[in-house]
Amino acid sequence: MARTVEPVTEWFRRVAKFVDRSDRAVQARVAALPLSGVDPSLKRLTRSANHSLLWFSIAAVLATRVGVTRRGAMRGLLAILGASVTANGVLKPLLPRRRPPDAGMPAERSLRRRPTSSSFPSGHAASAAAFATAVAMESPRAGLAVVPVAAAVAYSRVHVGVHWSSDVLAGAAVGTGAALLTRRWWPVRGSDEAAARPLDRVPELPDGEGLLIAVNPMSGDPAFDPTDQIRKAFPAATVVVVVRGRDLVGELEELLVSANGAVRALGAAGGDGTVATVVALAARHRLPLVLVPAGTLNHFARDVGVYDLQEAVDASGAGEAVAVDLGAVRVYGDNGDNGNDTTTRHFLNTASLGCYSDLVRLRERWENRWGKWPAFVAALVAVLRKATPVEVRLDGVQHSMWILFVGNGPYHPRGMVPAWRPRLDTGLLDVRWLRADIRFSRLRAFFALAFAGLAHSRVYGQREVTSLDVTLTAPSQLAADGEVVERAARFVFEVEPRPVPVYRRDEENPRWANRDRPYNPW
Repeated sequence: MARTVEPVTEWFRRVAKFVDRSDRAVQARVAALPLSGVDPSLKRLTRSANHSLLWFSIAAVLATRVGVTRRGAMRGLLAILGASVTANGVLKPLLPRRRPPDAGMPAERSLRRRPTSSSFPSGHAASAAAFATAVAMESPRAGLAVVPVAAAVAYSRVHVGVHWSSDVLAGAAVGTGAALLTRRWWPVRGSDEAAARPLDRVPELPDGEGLLIAVNPMSGDPAFDPTDQIRKAFPAATVVVVVRGRDLVGELEELLVSANGAVRALGAAGGDGTVATVVALAARHRLPLVLVPAGTLNHFARDVGVYDLQEAVDASGAGEAVAVDLGAVRVYGDNGDNGNDTTTRHFLNTASLGCYSDLVRLRERWENRWGKWPAFVAALVAVLRKATPVEVRLDGVQHSMWILFVGNGPYHPRGMVPAWRPRLDTGLLDVRWLRADIRFSRLRAFFALAFAGLAHSRVYGQREVTSLDVTLTAPSQLAADGEVVERAARFVFEVEPRPVPVYRRDEENPRWANRDRPYNPW
């Protein structure tokens, strides 16, 4: 045993001597550099990164834009938290090391207030690498701007003489690892646009000719009414403005009848609620859908890949569309077992029983500030504290649950927080639930989420099915796309057999190859 330990100890000594010689050689070369105008800039840069203030400022700028830059900012802050705890809270106390001597560094280059904590590893380098890596994971374009700043901050610690080069390299490794580790809890979405089968036989609608479109000015920003812009974008279309208290479906049905076949597509400009109403009508009349994202969050439009009004104009004018599944749920009334007292509701994204609708409302209220995954975890804790379990029979098997989630298509990531759909035309339902019949189930669910182990927890269940029959011991509220729509004791979920054609621009079409995405007015 002693013979085994001795070679290992000797190897570590040799490595330590090599690192020490390399550090001193690098430090001597840096100290010998002639003084220049770069020195004050690096001193200001290294001070600006104290307590990660530089990265907080950059994150605030990135968060002003919705999409990958905002997600990059949130992921960067999460990565900084992990890197700081590891570098400053764990490694520095465990591996104390003296900082480089101040004597060899020119006074003009040295910091007035030198840090007194352990030199190994560099906390500044750890935070810089964590933030830059996390931002680049979400937005490579933003990463191109952030990575050079992070590299300059890391080098500045050697330039001002407060860290050895190996401290910086170790800190950068810690930060990069912390950023990569965030993917375990918060997977990186490869594309904002879900895959779907392209359709060839959809009518072209130049200037909106043959289009009947419903516009909901109550969706989205209350200070902005998109009606005039939509009329200008589709001058030949028939525009119906949604008015509170008026029967939108009845009004659209009357116009379809009076048009006598002249309507070749239906359109919806609003949030997911407006779109769900119109898309159900489109499915019934076998008409394609023109989708204009004019709501607050536009989950369905983002999954489809329609980001603004101009994309809807381009796709409908070119006759480019994809097949999109439509979820349906048959709601059985008090006498519903015989099927004579039923209504059918449609959903674009998700339907749920239990406390999931309250969870979604809290998450949507908080996600613009914190990001979707942190907001989901916080909302889950808040909701489960006061939740009451529901007794559910799934396809004949009895369960006690906190939450029953039904997605219109498989969501990713599996075994974690459902965040996005990779495809829109699978014909499957994604069913997930949290069990309430296990001791400490709420606490176990929280810890499973915190340690990215939900998929392996007994509290969690998931399956993908073509239909699902749900019977409750007591009537409960059904939420579809985040809105409470029905209260009943039996629900049958399925996917409509015929997908709905939704206009979406084909990015591979040479027509759009050299065209930048226009500004989104919403």
